[in-house]
Amino acid sequence: MRGNAQAQDVPGIEICTVEKTMERRTSCLQSNVDFLMKTITKLGADHRQKLDAASRQIEALKSAVAALQKTVDDLQAAQQKAAEDSKKKADAPAGKEGAK
Repeated sequence: MRGNAQAQDVPGIEICTVEKTMERRTSCLQSNVDFLMKTITKLGADHRQKLDAASRQIEALKSAVAALQKTVDDLQAAQQKAAEDSKKKADAPAGKEGAK
C-alpha cells in the first residue's frame, strides 16, 4: 500500500532555467549560491582540521626523529670510545712486555 509522499526541499544545486518568472529564477539562483557557500565553508573547516592534525603529527615525528638521532649519536660516541679503549688496551700490554 503506497501513501502520497510530500515533496521535500533538499539542499543542492537546482536547475534554475526551468523557472518562468524572474523572481523565482533569482530565488533559485540565490538558493544555489547559498548552498555552494555553505558547502565551501564546511569543506574549508574540514580541510583546516585535517591540516592541523597533520601539522601536529609532523611535529611529533620531528621530535621522535630528534630523539632517535640523539640516541644514534650517543651510541656512535660510545662505540668510538670503546674502540679507542680496546686499542689502548691492546697497545698497553705490548709496551709492558717490552719493558721486562
